[in-house]
Amino acid sequence: MTTIDKDLAFLRDLRHDLHAHPELGFEEERTSAIVAQHLEDAGLQVHRGLGGTGVVGTLQAGSSSRAIGLRADMDALAMPETTERPYKSTIPGKMHACGHDGHTTMLLGAARALAKAPDFSGTVHFIFQPAEEGRGGAKRMIEEGLFDRFPCDAVYGLHNMPGLDPDEMAVVSGAQLASSDSWFVTFKGVGTHGAKPHLGKDPINATGVFLASLQSIPGRVVDPLQPCVVSACSVQAGDPKALNVIPDIVEIGGTARAYSPQVRDQLETEIRRLAEGTAAMFGIEADYLFKRRIPPVINDPDATSRALGAAQEVFGDKVRTAFPPSTAGDDFAFFGNAVPGCYVWLGNGPAIDGALHHNTAYDFCDDAIGSGVRFWTTLVKRELCGQ
Repeated sequence: MTTIDKDLAFLRDLRHDLHAHPELGFEEERTSAIVAQHLEDAGLQVHRGLGGTGVVGTLQAGSSSRAIGLRADMDALAMPETTERPYKSTIPGKMHACGHDGHTTMLLGAARALAKAPDFSGTVHFIFQPAEEGRGGAKRMIEEGLFDRFPCDAVYGLHNMPGLDPDEMAVVSGAQLASSDSWFVTFKGVGTHGAKPHLGKDPINATGVFLASLQSIPGRVVDPLQPCVVSACSVQAGDPKALNVIPDIVEIGGTARAYSPQVRDQLETEIRRLAEGTAAMFGIEADYLFKRRIPPVINDPDATSRALGAAQEVFGDKVRTAFPPSTAGDDFAFFGNAVPGCYVWLGNGPAIDGALHHNTAYDFCDDAIGSGVRFWTTLVKRELCGQ
């Protein structure tokens, strides 16, 4: 039985404990304390506090100057868990619905295994990131000096993927996840009696035209061969208790997604053009804000090649080199923009009863823990042994 096999029961129990005690972004006090303690117990150098609750564990062996970073996210989501299980969330309105409990567990397992058998030459920084779910943890860690304090020649991220088997992995060069940006439009008209619309300037009518026009951006303005998404996700206007009043203001918000920086720029420009053009057509005003949140995750070819070699050593012919990118976002993108990076997908088994990411019935698959630990340890030994 290998060192990893002997550790699996411990890691499974740890994952269940993390699942039962979810913490939101920048609130991962308990989680980060557990991570830091296990890293210290394994003999790693531990630094706490980057990004508030971030933890970095460093393991060095041999004489090589090469260094790599391995990243796991720690935060949960603000949503209820509906499925009964022995380790169900004990915190109302919070749950690990994206598998970050599993990501944290696998990276801890890799740190423990490598500390016991440091068969490599170089430095590994185990990066436990807070606040991946839209709160900006990766960016904050970088701004606070992550790669200045812990220089890396390459950085790697791993995320579970329902629908792939736990002994499957997808490693693909190029775009993996889309940029994730928010946009806001406020139409300012002149409110009036609902029976006398000609005496005002109706922002709701303008909103209808604007919303219908949004979908002319993908495939009509943006090159049809460049995927993108523009979605309006919030519309606030009027009062359902005052259905004879045309309001002064309509507030609209949504998301924009793209796989390239050029299309990302184009979406910002085109949403503004439609908003201001619609406002001019109806004789009203438009305020516009485009908030850049997360850039696209684009795998570096060289880093991807090395990750692929490790994956093939662990998973054999169960490695997929063709896998569709996701329109979801991940702020691992900030790491990959700072140093060459690769983001891989590890199977999480079938999505039972529709329990995909961010679903109230989701759960990380414990059968994937050993697979993830073996990938991480193999990647380190290949990266830092000149292979």
